[in-house]
Amino acid sequence: MKFEKRSLRDRILHCLKQPRYQPLDVVDLSKALRIDSDNRREVRETLHAMEQEGVIARIRKDRYVLPDIANLATGVLLVHQNGAAHLENEKRDQPDIYISAADTGVAMRGDKVVVQLLHEGRQQARDGKARLEGRVIRILERANKTVVGVFQISAKGVVCVVPDDGRIQHDIYLLPAHKHAARPGDKVVVKLDPWEDRMANPEGEIIEVLGPAAAPGVDMLSIMRKYALPIEFPEDVLKEASRIPGEIDESEAFRREDLRGQPVITIDPDDARDFDDAIHVERIKGGWRLGVHIADVSHYVRPGSALDREARKRGNSTYLVDRVIPMLPERLSNGICSLKPGGDRLTFSAFIDFSQDGRIKFARFARTVIRSAARLSYRQALAILNGARTMPPLPAAMEHEAARGQATIADGPEIPIDPAIAERVRVAWELALALRKSRFAAGSLDLDFPEVKVWLDGEGHAVRIEKMVNDISHQLVEECMLSANEVVAREIKQKRSPGVYRIHEDPDPKRLLEFRDFAATYGFRAGDLTQRREVQKLLASVQGAPEEFAIKLGFLKSLKRAAYHIDPLGHYGLAKQNYAHFTSPIRRYADLLVHRTLADIVSPPTMRPGEKQLHRAQPEGVAELASTARHISETERSSADAEKDSVHLKKMEFFERQISAKKPQPFQASVVDVRSYGLFIELPSINVSGLIHVSDLADDFYFFDPVRLTFTGRKTRRMYKVGDSLEVIVSRVDVRKRQIDFMPVAEPRARQQARPGRRGSGPQRGRVTRRKE
Repeated sequence: MKFEKRSLRDRILHCLKQPRYQPLDVVDLSKALRIDSDNRREVRETLHAMEQEGVIARIRKDRYVLPDIANLATGVLLVHQNGAAHLENEKRDQPDIYISAADTGVAMRGDKVVVQLLHEGRQQARDGKARLEGRVIRILERANKTVVGVFQISAKGVVCVVPDDGRIQHDIYLLPAHKHAARPGDKVVVKLDPWEDRMANPEGEIIEVLGPAAAPGVDMLSIMRKYALPIEFPEDVLKEASRIPGEIDESEAFRREDLRGQPVITIDPDDARDFDDAIHVERIKGGWRLGVHIADVSHYVRPGSALDREARKRGNSTYLVDRVIPMLPERLSNGICSLKPGGDRLTFSAFIDFSQDGRIKFARFARTVIRSAARLSYRQALAILNGARTMPPLPAAMEHEAARGQATIADGPEIPIDPAIAERVRVAWELALALRKSRFAAGSLDLDFPEVKVWLDGEGHAVRIEKMVNDISHQLVEECMLSANEVVAREIKQKRSPGVYRIHEDPDPKRLLEFRDFAATYGFRAGDLTQRREVQKLLASVQGAPEEFAIKLGFLKSLKRAAYHIDPLGHYGLAKQNYAHFTSPIRRYADLLVHRTLADIVSPPTMRPGEKQLHRAQPEGVAELASTARHISETERSSADAEKDSVHLKKMEFFERQISAKKPQPFQASVVDVRSYGLFIELPSINVSGLIHVSDLADDFYFFDPVRLTFTGRKTRRMYKVGDSLEVIVSRVDVRKRQIDFMPVAEPRARQQARPGRRGSGPQRGRVTRRKE
């Protein structure tokens, strides 16, 4: 007898929930379910899948129980720089669990693990409140089978690799029998052997030598290996892409709503390479009509094709400092699917009518064909909105230098503004302004962090850091895209079609309470933060303050992470009940899935011979979609971490080069926290955090006041406190620990060069221990 996996899962859960259930292994559980030995393999596979998902847990002697009964939790291990960690619980309604460095066992960053809960209160938060604590008892799945690091040979002849990731506390020993071509100082990739004893260093074998650590490009290559990011597309994917015509089929255009006569425009960054969204806004009686036109990638990337399999595997494009690792080959992403001006392109469109106060009155969807009338950069759109008569040109060599982070602002003459295009931009901003007002009135939270772009020279070295301001030109596009995403999600939900939603669940009230206490340490008082209006008030109160970055970051850490899910669980940050990703199918697989779902609703496509429908009503189809949602949530996280790493690495390189050149650039900094060992500062112009160690306050001997949180000079009586602004230069950089130390600019340069990076154990100058961050 053959059982469907879904019904078998239900039967297993029903059995484990029985009051008199005693933990059983595979054989005994099969007998209890009256499943014969011929189907035992299917039982084993189903149990394994359920264990991986955290639905059930395996205890001693390979017996299965419900996690809650055995005081167990399953999730992903997130390790901090000091070796401690916390478990991101698989169950969305459960809080994260703290794990001390000693209790992580042989688990590493990103591993899926089973944790046994310990008694509450052993680990204390900064505010003194107890948190859940646990101990890793089993590794379900290793996140990484390889580690990237620097090859070294000690004075005693010990051959090892020092991991780049400071959160890996052990060096990787290499067996003498393993031959390799690495030299001391080379970046290498090590394949890990099974590691079961925390008291012994893990061992491994070098499988790739990336080159000298300081060689150009090796740093980014190391990040790509660390996060297992692909470099090239498989041959079958490229062949399939090459067969896609470079021009649209006119017969296909005939079957679509023709918008080629509409004044559609795109607005993107200066260095954008692909253009997957275009807009058209017009005034109508009582409000506005918005058209959001998105590249119809689903027309070219069919379910089950080589392109589709590779896109799902990648999950999304990844944007490192010096390159883009695209989800789709360039022939699509920068070719037939890119909404370049003057060319006919197939699109999927959302048409939305709004009232004067920004409320949605009506929405419809159609597969369309457009011809973009103009491509504007954000700087050009901003010039139009500021009333300028001319606008800056686009940067030269956009296709190549921009892709490597090397594009510069064009020095050419300003170009005249087309009055018709300018009017479209102004009307679009009128609508966007109404939408922003409506959205924040409904409780949406301002959680935007300004992005920082690192510009590189021809050899890939960081030469400039620029803060990208989220001005009104960005907000214009953002509001249009948010509206399209909302109406698409609502349509899928109303039609009860299986789809993938973008979710951001409500935060745990306990975490909000902890954050409120955290904000109070900076002097910001708040009411009940489970009330959205109180959150808005607090975020508004910190706007422009020196502590703004620290407070916002602390709030983000108290929230759950946004993810993809097959249930419309709502979006807390945006205050929207229905939300999905529809507007970027070139770079996100989730959007491609949403396009397919919407296409099935709007106009079910004619299936080609041998194709299968992706979205099926059968349970197996829903399970497949749920699995894909989990997968692309993980790839998104991995890409985000890689992107963050690449930016941070280049920021640190920028400051290292300043020290080497002995010409540190002064930056304006704000004091955001004061501890016994120094001042924590933010450089708001480039979003960099660092420490002024008390030993670098060299103009006097400073005393720490633990009550007022100040440092006061014994002779000068100069005081440093939270909120102070001062000019600083870099003094030390520790790439592996991800630490940057600064010093007041008045410090004599000679002292900066002479002082080594020493660490002590007390609050006296030169004898202070640096806290591990």
